[in-house]
Amino acid sequence: MDDLQLLIAWHSRTGTAEALACAASQGAGKQALLLRADEVGPEHFLAAGGFLFACPENLATMSGAMKEMFDRCYYPVLGRIEGKPYATIIAAGSDGEGAQRQIDRIATGWRLRRVAEPWIVNMEAQTSEDILAHKTPRREDIERAHLLGASLVEGIGMGIF
Repeated sequence: MDDLQLLIAWHSRTGTAEALACAASQGAGKQALLLRADEVGPEHFLAAGGFLFACPENLATMSGAMKEMFDRCYYPVLGRIEGKPYATIIAAGSDGEGAQRQIDRIATGWRLRRVAEPWIVNMEAQTSEDILAHKTPRREDIERAHLLGASLVEGIGMGIF
């Protein structure tokens, strides 16, 4: 983890957040570490120069696995990651704002700096069947995630963020 510039922490139930996190990781290259939320520990936050959080919104909140990651890691890194940059990708069926607000509030407590506009990928799933079905993000969203990962690593590496 010596050269870790970007920690990409993700959780996904139906594929969207996972696919976008993977695309961001590909864009970021070797300077990124892609981990499922349940694999992330305080040591990963401490080693990284910045963060990308990707998860679905479930019932107007971030997914439980993502929340559990923040619960486990919050206090062990409090006061030790201040000023580091972060960005988010929220996969949603319609809204996504609740999950976005929760992550931003946690980031505020950590005193992180948002360096990219909040990004909510609306998959327009409204029925039970559509909500539970595996989803594939649009090609333009995959390309945007790839660019986001590359931009974050570049900005961190150059000291812009």
